[in-house]
Amino acid sequence: MLRARMCVSALCHRSGTFVLRWVNICRKIACVQSAVGPVRWKTYCSPAPFLTATPTRALIDEPITLEGHHLPPHSPITVRAYMHNEDGDLWEALSHYNTDEMGVVNMTTDESVGGSYVGCEPMGLFWALQPAPGEREGLRLRKKNVETPYSVQLSLLEGHIPVPPSEGSNKEQWQRGEQELAAVTVERWYMAPGVRRIEIRQNGVVGTLFLPPGPGPFPAMVDLWGMGGGLIEYRSALFASRGFASLSLAYFGHKDIPGPLNTINVGDAYFKAAFQFLQDHPQVCGDRLGIIGLSFGVYLALRIATQIGVNPRCVIGVNGPIGSFNKLSDSDGQTESFEGDQKHWSYDEQGYVSFREVSMPNNIPPENKAKVENLCCPLLYIVGEDDLSCAAIENADEIEKKLKDAGRSHLFTRLSYLGAGHLIEPPYTPNARSSMWTTRPKKLITLWGGHLAPHAAAQEDAWKRTLEFMERHLRG
Repeated sequence: MLRARMCVSALCHRSGTFVLRWVNICRKIACVQSAVGPVRWKTYCSPAPFLTATPTRALIDEPITLEGHHLPPHSPITVRAYMHNEDGDLWEALSHYNTDEMGVVNMTTDESVGGSYVGCEPMGLFWALQPAPGEREGLRLRKKNVETPYSVQLSLLEGHIPVPPSEGSNKEQWQRGEQELAAVTVERWYMAPGVRRIEIRQNGVVGTLFLPPGPGPFPAMVDLWGMGGGLIEYRSALFASRGFASLSLAYFGHKDIPGPLNTINVGDAYFKAAFQFLQDHPQVCGDRLGIIGLSFGVYLALRIATQIGVNPRCVIGVNGPIGSFNKLSDSDGQTESFEGDQKHWSYDEQGYVSFREVSMPNNIPPENKAKVENLCCPLLYIVGEDDLSCAAIENADEIEKKLKDAGRSHLFTRLSYLGAGHLIEPPYTPNARSSMWTTRPKKLITLWGGHLAPHAAAQEDAWKRTLEFMERHLRG
C-alpha cells in the first residue's frame, strides 16, 4: 500500500513537471509569434495536384486558360477532355505535356508533344474533340438546345496516354481506367445571360429570334443554313450574345413549313416576309439588317440581297454557290427534290458522297444563278480551300468576276483558308470531315473536308473577321 502511494505521488510530480514545461514552451512560442509573426508548423506532406480552368463558365467563342499545379517535376502528363453530346455520345481529346521544374503545366503557353494535336494550342482540347471509339458512325457535333451548355470534363492523368484508335475498337476496349490526378468541369455556352430566345410562327415565317440583353433597338442578321434542313439556332444565339439580334430562319425540311420535307416549299415572298418581320420589330434597327448564309444558304442570301426588293446593309457567305442546280420557284410553290438528279454526285473509295460538282458554276444553269452584278452592299465571302461539299473557290472566283465586270469589285472581300473544310462555324468547336447525311432509304455519309488544326485556325480567324465586318457595316 505504501509503495502504491509513493508511485502515485511520483507520477503526479512528473505530470506536473511535464505540464509546467509545456506551459513554458507555449509561452516561448507566444513570445516568438509576437516578435516575428505567426509560426508555420513544418509538414512533410506534399500538396495534392490540382487543375484550374479560367473561366469555368464561358461562351463557346471565349478562350479558357488551363493550368496544372503540384505535379511531379519534369514528368509526362496527359490532359484529357471529354463530354457527352445531347444524344449521349461520348467525345474526347487527349494532349501530352511535360511539367516544368516546379511541377506546373500551362496549356496556354506550353506545347503539346503528342496526343490529339501537337504544338502550342491553348484551345486544342476543345476543337480536337472527336467521337470516342465505339460511338456511332458519322457523328457531327451540333448544339440542339442552346439554352443549356456543353459540360466538358478536363482531367490530369499520369504519363503519356496513347490516343485510342478511331477504328477497330469498342467501348470496352476504350475504357482504360487511368486514375485521375485532378479534374475540373467547364461550361461552354452559346447564349449569354440575358439573351432572349423567341420562337417565330408569324405570317408563314418559321424561325427563332434571338435578342441581346437590354431594350435595344439592335442591328440584326437573317441567319440561313444549308440543305441539311431544319432550324439551326446556335450561330444566331452567339450573334445575340455579341450584341446583334438574329433570326435563324427555316426554309427546308421543317415540320411547320407545309409540303414535303425533301423539297423547298417556299419562295421569294417567304424570305421577303422574314426580312419585313425584322424591319417591323420594335427592338430591331430596321435599316441595319444583314444576311449570313452557309452552303446553299449563300445562294439564298445573294438572291435575297439582289432580287426580291430588300436592301440589306451587308451579306456574309460561307462556302456556298452562286446559284442552284435545281430551280427555286420565283413565287411560293414546291420545287423539285434536291436528291432527284444525282448525275453530279461523286463517291470516294469508302462510298462517302461529295456534292462538290453539283455546285460547280459551269454545272449551274445561268437562269438559276443569283444576279450578283446587282449587289449594292458589301459582301464577305469565306472559303475553305479543302471544301469537299461545295466548289467554294470556283464560286468565289465567279462572284468576284461578275462584281468586277459590273464595276463593283470594291464590295467584295474574300477570306480563304488553306486546309479548312466546308463547315466553318464558331471557333473552338470540332470539325467533322464527314458525317451522316441520311439513313433513308439507305445510309449515306457525306464529305465536308477540313483538317483539324488548320480548320480550327480558320474558324477562329473567320469568326473574328465576321464580327468585325458586322460591326463595321451594321453599327458604323
